[in-house]
Amino acid sequence: MARIGVSCLSWRSVGPCPGPRQRPAVLGLALLLGLLLLLAGAVPRRWAAPPRGARRDERYLARAEELTATDTEDSALNYGVVVDCGSSGSRVFVYFWPPHNGNPHDLLDIKQMRDRSSRPVVKKIKPGISVTAAAPEQATPYLRPLLRFAAAHVPAQKHKETPLYILCTAGMRLLPEKQQAAILENLVRNVPLEFDFLFSKSHAEVISGKQEGVYAWIGINFVLGRFDHEDEEDAVVTVALGDPGKSLIRKRTVGILDMGGASLQIAYEVPDSGAISSPQQEEAAKSLLAEFNLGCDVQHTGHVYRVYVNTFLGYGGNFARQRYEKLVLNQTFVHNRLHSQETGLSPKMPFLDPCLPVGLEDTVTRGSQTLYVRGRGDWQACAKLLQPLLAGSNSSQDSLLGAYKAPIDFSNSEFYGFSEFFYCTEDVLRLGGQYSAPTFTSAAQEYCSQRWEVLTQRFRGGLYSAHADQHRLKYQCFKSAWMYQVLHEGFQFPLDYPSLRTAQLVYDREVQWTLGAILYKTRFLPLRDLRQESIRQAHASWLRLSFVYNHYLFFACILVVALAIVLYLLRLRRIHRRQLRLAQHTLLWLDKVVVPLSQGNVP
Repeated sequence: MARIGVSCLSWRSVGPCPGPRQRPAVLGLALLLGLLLLLAGAVPRRWAAPPRGARRDERYLARAEELTATDTEDSALNYGVVVDCGSSGSRVFVYFWPPHNGNPHDLLDIKQMRDRSSRPVVKKIKPGISVTAAAPEQATPYLRPLLRFAAAHVPAQKHKETPLYILCTAGMRLLPEKQQAAILENLVRNVPLEFDFLFSKSHAEVISGKQEGVYAWIGINFVLGRFDHEDEEDAVVTVALGDPGKSLIRKRTVGILDMGGASLQIAYEVPDSGAISSPQQEEAAKSLLAEFNLGCDVQHTGHVYRVYVNTFLGYGGNFARQRYEKLVLNQTFVHNRLHSQETGLSPKMPFLDPCLPVGLEDTVTRGSQTLYVRGRGDWQACAKLLQPLLAGSNSSQDSLLGAYKAPIDFSNSEFYGFSEFFYCTEDVLRLGGQYSAPTFTSAAQEYCSQRWEVLTQRFRGGLYSAHADQHRLKYQCFKSAWMYQVLHEGFQFPLDYPSLRTAQLVYDREVQWTLGAILYKTRFLPLRDLRQESIRQAHASWLRLSFVYNHYLFFACILVVALAIVLYLLRLRRIHRRQLRLAQHTLLWLDKVVVPLSQGNVP
């Protein structure tokens, strides 16, 4: 009994001590319970999906993290280098991205690298690479400072897997093809001898204005999150696919307007190719529409985009002013000859320019001709005088009015205006951001009507943007009228269009076309991570399959144990009954034999 008592200590919390015949059953039940608990612990849990808006919050946090220093100690990060060889100089940009998340519908999460002081890793040199046209062997030494700068920021162990792209723009496009080829050949031959970057012949090229526009469009939309199709809270658009009758609903992208000093560019998505009215339009559409797949899998159409891109040379703010001055000078001299007048030939009889502030005196010189002008600040008259400039010298495809333009759904679209669109609205008028045509027109008219002395006094008083200067004050009236005409007469934007924003930065940072370039160039890199992920998934599926088989094995063990317990209990019951019958026979024998004998021995 002492041994039984010791073994019963572990049972005091659940009930009375079981007898020796009950203990096997209890042990069997304990084993059964343990197996059930094991199975319960082995069942994989399904985690709840993040609440609506969580992805948006994560995106905002990611934008804040983009402004912090890049962790170069993280061995999982990948890097890429892009050199922008422009007309006035060349710049190098270093980008980085973590491993792809494994979703074939998502793009690489590429960000611009920042140094330890959280400043963007970028370096510029002057002049442009076209200065090596006469001596192409100097192309590599020309870029050496930029490449050394990039090599110093990319971890040394990552150089051999870091792609390098050297992309040349307007300055190189002006050179003869033979000189272009000689410069590129020198780079392809000599750069790999000095640097370990992943660089080949296809990584050095002269890109067209169309490519540059597409890259800029990609970069802006990527930063704005318009390629993240899982967020259902933003506006959507229906996109027609290549096969007739097939369409796709996805997040709406933004178009971009960019007016520099010499040229004007527009780029926007064309969800529906629409009808082409003439063979001339069809030919123009082929050269102005770019269709591409940003996804890593050509079979997936979720990231197939059709983008209209056009660049208008001579329609930038400064070049347009030169064209305007030439127009005014010619018209004034012709008018003088026809009417025997001397308007603009002396300061005492100046030409009254409606596109200059009131009282501002200036001269326009073309060759040997000089025109004296004085501002009269009539914004409406200025805008009307600029209308002929929209057509250019003729109504060909090179002019703003005659060029083919893919249709824009102004009821379901959004645009961002950069460079001169932002400077015109913000530097003096302080209306940058959401654009309103009536508000802009009223402010522009009020500015133009002010005397030049008043404007300069306001400027000295710091009432204008820190970026404003005397040149901006002088030509603000003209440029605001030109921007208005380009937007509403040239591109036919409605006066009540509510979805245009003028901006210089996107989420507090400047977005370069080079970001779009590396996104497009590296679009197939996720395939490497996806293959590794598929291997891991295959291994995981094997584990899940093995896990299912283990389930069956566990259940079989449970059944065997339960059956063994039942059979053991039945055997104990039979033994117990047999012992009872034997005990009954023994008692009966004792009653009939042993007791009478004992009674017979009694005296």
